[in-house]
Amino acid sequence: MARKTVSDTDSDLPAGLYIIATPIGNIEDITLRALRILGKADLIACEDTRVSGKLTSFYDISTPKTPYHDHNADAARPKLLAMLREGKRIALISDAGMPLVSDPGYKLVAACSAEDIPVTCVPGASASLAALALSGLPTDRFMFAGFLPVKSAARRTALSELRDVPATLIFYETGQRLEKSLQDMLEVLGDRPAALARELTKKFEEVKRNTLSNLLEIYAGGGETRGEIVIIVGAPEEGAGETWTETDIDTLLLEMIKKQDMSVKDAAAYVSAKSGLKKRDVYQRALLLNKKEEN
Repeated sequence: MARKTVSDTDSDLPAGLYIIATPIGNIEDITLRALRILGKADLIACEDTRVSGKLTSFYDISTPKTPYHDHNADAARPKLLAMLREGKRIALISDAGMPLVSDPGYKLVAACSAEDIPVTCVPGASASLAALALSGLPTDRFMFAGFLPVKSAARRTALSELRDVPATLIFYETGQRLEKSLQDMLEVLGDRPAALARELTKKFEEVKRNTLSNLLEIYAGGGETRGEIVIIVGAPEEGAGETWTETDIDTLLLEMIKKQDMSVKDAAAYVSAKSGLKKRDVYQRALLLNKKEEN
């Protein structure tokens, strides 16, 4: 059975759940349709009533608000569903951007779908899509990966699973973890083209486009990390050693030089052919590696 949607084109707002995007920084980035529905709804379910209160106060919207977030979702969801069964109109919003992106809203939508409760989406601002558009990287195929794990070992494991994905990758990150995350990305994914967007749509919006190694150098050197951060990483180059990390290269180089008794030049040529990486780059790495081993 096809999922029901809400038609809100009439003057009276029909019953159902409305998923509404809100501004990610600039309070003007909200649609007229979103404002109309927020004003006519019976209730606004939001992550933080204080944050959402700034938006509703700015637009003189008096609709009651209730918290709906990771910590209370299991208890709050049945209450919202009961209201929806009674024919109420509930608007679901997040603190910023599109609901259901890195928040528990999808469980409420799934529950509505299971009970055939009408649901519709009022699209708008999205930090991930805004950063992707600004990145200068290919947009024809992309994957949103959200926040990576906090601990480095788990983060590297997650990145390893994404290493061969043939698409531009989108991550959210905090300033506190930025340097370590960039370091893990560089070592696991390789030195790919990347972009970092910070404070999107705000007065001090910043977008830096370069490579992961260059971005790491900037932010390890004291680059500003305040505000919400989106990292965009380019896809692996087709046929260019997308599964090869620096550790993989070093291990094989040493094996060819020591165990197979190859010259540095021949070992570099072998690894270059096997990995698809540029021979010059592998040769330079082989020289440095061999020098370390001799010392």
